[in-house]
Amino acid sequence: MNGGAGASVEPRCVDFPVKSVILLLEVPVLYLYCRGQMPKTSWGLRPTPLLWLGLIFTAGMIYWFLSFDHFREKHMPPSPVGAKSLPDPFMESPELRALLQLLHWPAPPEDAVAFASSTSAEKSHYRLLQSQSNYTVGNMLLVSLEARDQRGQPKHYGGDFLRAKLHSPELKASVAGTVEDHKNGTYTLTFPLLWAGAVQVSVRLIYSSETVALLRRIRDSHPSTVTFRGYFVDPGQGSKEEVTECNVHPVSGPTCQYVDPGTGEHWFCARPQHHSCNDLVYHSTGIYKNVLSSAEKVFLSGAAAERIIPGSVPIIQVLPSHQLTVATSPPLPCHPGLALTNPSGFYYKDVWVSLGCSSRTFPTSDLALSCLRGKIVHMIGDSTLRQWWEFLLAFIPSVKHIDLHVTYKSGPLLAVEPAQGLVLRWRSHGVPLRTGKSKMADIHYLANELHALGGGPDMVVVFTLGVHFITFPVHVYVRRVHSIRQAVAQLLARSPQTTIVIKSANTGYTVYGSDWLSLQLDNILRAMFAGMKVAIVDAWAMTSCHYLPENIHPGKVIVQNEVNSFLSYVCPGK
Repeated sequence: MNGGAGASVEPRCVDFPVKSVILLLEVPVLYLYCRGQMPKTSWGLRPTPLLWLGLIFTAGMIYWFLSFDHFREKHMPPSPVGAKSLPDPFMESPELRALLQLLHWPAPPEDAVAFASSTSAEKSHYRLLQSQSNYTVGNMLLVSLEARDQRGQPKHYGGDFLRAKLHSPELKASVAGTVEDHKNGTYTLTFPLLWAGAVQVSVRLIYSSETVALLRRIRDSHPSTVTFRGYFVDPGQGSKEEVTECNVHPVSGPTCQYVDPGTGEHWFCARPQHHSCNDLVYHSTGIYKNVLSSAEKVFLSGAAAERIIPGSVPIIQVLPSHQLTVATSPPLPCHPGLALTNPSGFYYKDVWVSLGCSSRTFPTSDLALSCLRGKIVHMIGDSTLRQWWEFLLAFIPSVKHIDLHVTYKSGPLLAVEPAQGLVLRWRSHGVPLRTGKSKMADIHYLANELHALGGGPDMVVVFTLGVHFITFPVHVYVRRVHSIRQAVAQLLARSPQTTIVIKSANTGYTVYGSDWLSLQLDNILRAMFAGMKVAIVDAWAMTSCHYLPENIHPGKVIVQNEVNSFLSYVCPGK
């Protein structure tokens, strides 16, 4: 497996008895030679020293030949059996313990395991907390929500995963609300009033507290909830392809272990019967594991998850404040290192308005191209970031796709605008990666890609990491982000003028309750890069409050706003 900056480490597939015989033959020969007791030939002569040295050399060459795979070793030189990465002090550090505190989520009582005890969206209700005679731009709207279970009884503990927004459909305006959990079955929802006009509240129960507890238990008790496939091929031998199971952890039975020398990341595949471990050439998605019982699946069904909660908050008419009809971005130019505000922004007339810095729009291809002139843009991540690459390719007509004859879903992808000196690259962030059949040599770890960049004022790096890690325990993600953070710090140290942007997670991915799992990972990502000279595009907010149905791959209007936010950091003052 190619890790981008170097070859991988893997065990040998050599028969031990053959090597042992050769070694056993060499030892007595050397011993007798050194003692001067070499046996005489049938005509009474001892072999010359040169002849015996030649025999020793020949035995050594046979040993070398058997110890290596003849065809692929020169492309993937492996290291000794059992080679392991050095212990990572970070995994035992106080910082890690602090990060894990971010994952705290109120848990239901241990006896609240029946579906009847879980929160019912239809039986829950919200109302205005403090009614006012009039509301103006700049005020806050407070709403109280009471959760009830499937039997209609008030709940006495918190932990429900709620999503709230304030919106004006006619204005195509919306903002995400803040949810405060009082841990007693009640919640306070807070909405800033950012524009004048008729506004309405919308609240959804994404997952009940009981469902969240189920998701957490599955995540923490299973090494993975998805499998991958490794394809072993030896073109030189003309043998048939073998497919085995692979993952971030050892699989059952004899295993091939791969250790990336740049990051120390491990990858494991079941050892094929007729191929060497070095013959791993392709990778693809496997299957999702069935880790839920029939009773547990009910908690994640459409009847219990992603449900609208009814309320009694009427449509509210918001008035201008001192002739201010809509909030505006602050005059501060967008630049890496700014902390995100809460909320980070809002939609107004289908345009995202940042509340943290002076966001810009790029409504024409000429404006976008002018911003990116002379830039080399490296996008590394998943398919949600590939949407940015695809958008720019379609939005700027003069940008041309260069076909690299690779698997499109995993990349690498390349597009150029030669007249303006623009280069747009996208590639996946490395395994684990749910994708179509792709060459392992084309799948590089994100940190290795960063280590390979020189940086500079004309280089822009944007990456995302999240949704492909929701099917593993949290420590897998934390370790990966830690190595990426080290690579980012080193890149900025050698080239401080490099622009680095992080795209946060999208909402709307429904596999195994991933929105809650994604939120947990997104909180870790933001915390680990806090205080660093990087920019964060808050795709979580942009996808969670728009009028389009939530989808892990959002519609064009959302993608365009994400790209506008990204370009606002690349060209803050142009």
